[in-house]
Amino acid sequence: MRAKRCVRTWLGLLLGMTVTVLGATAVGALTPSALARANGPAPPSAAGPPAPDATVPPLARLWPVGLRPSVLRGWDPPATPYARGHRGVDLAAPPGAPVRSVAAGRVSFAGRVAGRGAVAVELTGTGAPPLRTTFTPVRATVHEGDEVTAGEVLGTLEPGDAHCGTPCLHWGLRRDRTYLNPLSLLPPWLLHRDPSRLLPVTSALP
Repeated sequence: MRAKRCVRTWLGLLLGMTVTVLGATAVGALTPSALARANGPAPPSAAGPPAPDATVPPLARLWPVGLRPSVLRGWDPPATPYARGHRGVDLAAPPGAPVRSVAAGRVSFAGRVAGRGAVAVELTGTGAPPLRTTFTPVRATVHEGDEVTAGEVLGTLEPGDAHCGTPCLHWGLRRDRTYLNPLSLLPPWLLHRDPSRLLPVTSALP
């Protein structure tokens, strides 16, 4: 009896070791994609900056200030209409810098809101209701109802605004009451273009 029990015990141990080795070999033979399917979907990665909105045509022909201004604060849409967020982008610019329309349109507002100068332009050919770009703080040189072209000066950046803590232009975009990412108006060649660099001048004379 003892001999039979020993044989059974050894057979059980041998079988267990064989199953373990075969299981490890099978797992090692799985491809990364098969392992991913077996383990379920990977956890989502950290969210990066919001991508341009595909519903907004990239019709801008230039930035509203400067050639390629620094974005001090990006687009951060609120979770709900009344939640905290950043409904636009802040662009670095010195006080007195000219603020331009990024595309053709009609000035729908030029005045002051809560003590800050503001200009809004309804962009031509962007549907109904049209897309509307907003710029603050701006001392307007245009008037409501004016037709403007891409690159036309709307006013100058006002000093002393506390929105950024440093001089900046707040650029917004809306369709009716829905806020959108204004950077979506910029085509890729303008959005990602590197700043111009001056090359050294070499004389062709000996």
